[in-house]
Amino acid sequence: QVQLVESGGGLVQPGGSLRLSCAVSGSIFSIYGMGWYRQAPGKQRELVAYITSGGSTNYAASVKGRFTISRINAKNTLYLQMNSLKPDDTAVYSCNADIVERLGGRMYHWGQGTQVTVSS
Repeated sequence: QVQLVESGGGLVQPGGSLRLSCAVSGSIFSIYGMGWYRQAPGKQRELVAYITSGGSTNYAASVKGRFTISRINAKNTLYLQMNSLKPDDTAVYSCNADIVERLGGRMYHWGQGTQVTVSS
């Protein structure tokens, strides 16, 4: 069984920073692409940032230049450094990973999400 657990969310003032982490555990053979998504109240879930197993990244236009996605493959951990946060960044942030399990099978797995609230 595979688990993704996010941490690092919270309340921050506009202009502040937060760093999210997503730890992947379980019967993992390999992890391909990983991404951070967010969903604000009343809105559809959107892709925030994505990183391949080789380290190539892409970002939503709304966060480019402010957010940085990274991963440590040896630790099966994904990060999202969020700087210059705005109230519009308020959402539940979830990580997603494309995982091949040791017993075979490849599928996308989701974490439970962590709340990020940007407010003064």
